[in-house]
Amino acid sequence: MKRYRVFGVDFDSRPYILSMEIKDEWEETVKEGHRHNKEQQRQALLEEFGEYYAEQKKQNFIDLGSKPFSIIAFHNKFLEQVRNAFVVGSYYPALTGACALGERILNHLVLLLRDDFRNTPEYKRIHNKSSFDDWNKAIEILESWGVLLPEAATAYRHLRDIRNQTIHFKPEVDHNERQLALGAIHTLNTVINKQFGALGRQPWFIPDILGASFIKKEAEQWPFVKKVYLPNSYLVGPQYRMEFDAGRWLIHDVEYENREISDDEFRELLKVQH
Repeated sequence: MKRYRVFGVDFDSRPYILSMEIKDEWEETVKEGHRHNKEQQRQALLEEFGEYYAEQKKQNFIDLGSKPFSIIAFHNKFLEQVRNAFVVGSYYPALTGACALGERILNHLVLLLRDDFRNTPEYKRIHNKSSFDDWNKAIEILESWGVLLPEAATAYRHLRDIRNQTIHFKPEVDHNERQLALGAIHTLNTVINKQFGALGRQPWFIPDILGASFIKKEAEQWPFVKKVYLPNSYLVGPQYRMEFDAGRWLIHDVEYENREISDDEFRELLKVQH
């Protein structure tokens, strides 16, 4: 009767707020509210990163775009550090950091999931390895296991190319490190959005549920979902409700009859209750 709802998420929409255009045709109270929000975010940015080169830092922050709305996994902490490096103008560390984090995520995925694919030919190629620096092999293996989604794999290959341009010495990097760093971060954001998104059209989500993500019943046993998504989720029924108290969300639910329902039935019952 119950399904897993994703709760453990990470995001940062402040760049969107700072870059929002306040249109002349809006009501004055609406415009004033947006001006207030933008000024609050500007002040918070100054407090976080300092006033030295404040306008450049603000532009860097805006150019990064919003941080992906993703589950809590093995990318969040280091992605924040990469973004911070870019904001303060440390473009080459941000560039190399984004590439290194991409490789780190690949390693995490292969090492975390390989025992679930012991009976595959790919397992024999990597069962005794403790790390992987061959991006092509890691991407191909994760694709063959059905773990890495097509759009994430495409973005990963683009990030691989940026990484090769960066790590292997090329003098021109001395002159376009900001552009390369921004491209690397945006590409890594695409990987995270597509593979670790908390709201989206990933194949493990029940479709057509607004404002929340629930895991399909069949997907609960998929190795990637089981080990990455379910730890960030609560098992709830269609009559659950949420309450924000003392800085955290509390989940309240009821007793349900002991029967299984389809994902479509769950979605329809959820619409009735919410």
